Amino acid sequence: MSEHTYILHLTERSLWEAARERGAYEISTRGRTLQEEGFIHCSTRAQLPKVAAFLYGTYDGPDDLVVLVVDPERLDVPLRYEAVEPGGEEFPHVYGPLPVGAVVDVERWR
Repeated sequence: MSEHTYILHLTERSLWEAARERGAYEISTRGRTLQEEGFIHCSTRAQLPKVAAFLYGTYDGPDDLVVLVVDPERLDVPLRYEAVEPGGEEFPHVYGPLPVGAVVDVERWR
């Protein structure tokens, strides 16, 4: 599988480390859980800088931010590309817990 088909999720390192211990990641976006939001927000590589600026532009937390690189073929829950508003840009959404085995790489976010 080529990298262009991977989806990405930006998070705090401690949240990812906790998920690795549990076997699944369940944070939707900054400050919101999967249970609260209904899905996990993801992005493409091209969308990531805009998403990072929107969600973490003022981030001054104790953790490094990391990018989870997810192979959609390893997901055991639905993945849908959806727009926030009709006709808008579509973003990948994972509808269920993200199994740690679907994360093929973890990159440090600048």
